[in-house]
Amino acid sequence: MQASILAAAGIISRIIGLLYRGPLDSVIGEVGLGYYHSAYNYYTIILLISSYSIPSAISKVIAQKLAIREYRNAHRIFLCAMGYVLVVGSIASLFLFFGAGLFVEDAAVPVLRTFAPTIFVYGILGVLRGYFQAHKSMVQTSVSQILEQIANAAVSIGAAYLWIQITLGTMESPADQAGVVKRAVSGAIGSAMGTGAGVLIALLFMLGIYGLNRGMIHRRIERDRHRNVDGYGRIIKTITAVVTPFILSTAVYNLSSTVNNKLYTDIYPTERALDMVTITSRWGIFSKVQTISNIPIAFASAMASAMIPSVAQLIAANDVEGAREKIGVAVKTTMLISIPCGMGLLVLAKPVIKLLFPSTPASSLETAGVMLMALALSVVFYALSTLNSSILQGLGKVNTPIINAAIALILQTATACLLLFYTDLDLYSIAIANTFYSGIMCVLNQWAVRRAVGYKQELVRTFVIPFFASAVMGAAAWAVYEGMLLLTYSMQIAVIPAILVAACVYFVLLILLRGVSEEELRGMPKGYLLVKIAKKCHLMR
Repeated sequence: MQASILAAAGIISRIIGLLYRGPLDSVIGEVGLGYYHSAYNYYTIILLISSYSIPSAISKVIAQKLAIREYRNAHRIFLCAMGYVLVVGSIASLFLFFGAGLFVEDAAVPVLRTFAPTIFVYGILGVLRGYFQAHKSMVQTSVSQILEQIANAAVSIGAAYLWIQITLGTMESPADQAGVVKRAVSGAIGSAMGTGAGVLIALLFMLGIYGLNRGMIHRRIERDRHRNVDGYGRIIKTITAVVTPFILSTAVYNLSSTVNNKLYTDIYPTERALDMVTITSRWGIFSKVQTISNIPIAFASAMASAMIPSVAQLIAANDVEGAREKIGVAVKTTMLISIPCGMGLLVLAKPVIKLLFPSTPASSLETAGVMLMALALSVVFYALSTLNSSILQGLGKVNTPIINAAIALILQTATACLLLFYTDLDLYSIAIANTFYSGIMCVLNQWAVRRAVGYKQELVRTFVIPFFASAVMGAAAWAVYEGMLLLTYSMQIAVIPAILVAACVYFVLLILLRGVSEEELRGMPKGYLLVKIAKKCHLMR
């Protein structure tokens, strides 16, 4: 249920993120998106290394103390974690600001520097989120994520518009290449400001929530009668020991985007003698596609965040059977959602892009559509590998995801290089390599979880039935879309009823084929409503 709450918030956040990308694309253009995402990839890596893994790591350590009711030690861990992120976040922010020129081309340096203060703020936010997640309460994190994305959307569009107006004095696109670059960079700077504003708003909300609960927290500490009080030095060592593998795992896991960015926007144009504006524009197209493909993965990420403290507590209590059961439910729930999402993106790639990014020109739409189709399978792979990485961390196998991610990264980089430099696939090479990477991670992590707890996933109701239902759903969605397109001559209008029909067909087939039980359905977001609908339609007794 807590995973469902966090998943719902994650999906809402991703939808908000998608809805504002269309207007943002209209303001800064594909070149601006290209500069933004080039800087964003390097910002993400520094963030991952310094602060991003803090919520998961801290929630695991604190959850272990809460499981044995050591409330004083749990709060001491919280305080030490806060000190840790203040130091590490400051160093990372300064490094990114003054070292921006080491990562991106000169034009994108101001964009990357705009991201720098966000790393410091995010560290504090991460500790607060991890503290409440350790208490198996995801509501605070969920609300903060939604607020973060709303502020991000509003400020990104507004700041991008204002910054272009201030810099150029007009919103008109310049005719010369230097003017195009200047306009694109100005818009990207404004969008980067939105990222920082969103994190700041989320932090203020979480500080307010902590303030409201402070009295209860201290009363519980005063009632703690455990005599074993951990020293701050010991806690710092524990935090460092736990956080470091989390950081390495998350950083290596997400390093593929940065490597692909470097290959395509730096090395590839030099080898093929291509101009940077064209390359940056194409990378902007890929960023749109990635944004769409990442939406379904939000559910797996939320499930993963909820799984770490739960699995850690079960293992701490030597309840291996309970851990196996929880893992099985998490994997099945993730597949029930990610498989139809991947199928939907496969059959409705172009109209979905046109719906979410209406200003995409026809010349870019064809390329983006094929790339989204190539990434459709990665939705399932990434969802399962993300979940299993967190399960392994909860089981104490913190080094395994690092090794698996490193193996996958080497193989995907070799694949990307071969496709880029020895074929004419161009940008499609990155999409193929990305899917290949996610597939390797999926297989390696799934195998590692099986070995760690002797766990074996049920196949028919977890994979076979959802795939069959998704295939029929995809055929129905395609037929409805093509029929509506003949009537309306509009991709945006035709795709909406196709999506609605697809959702209904999948829901009906899943229940008729006994792919999901009433109990499992109730555990999903708005599950009680889904059960009520199923019973009214005589799909369930």
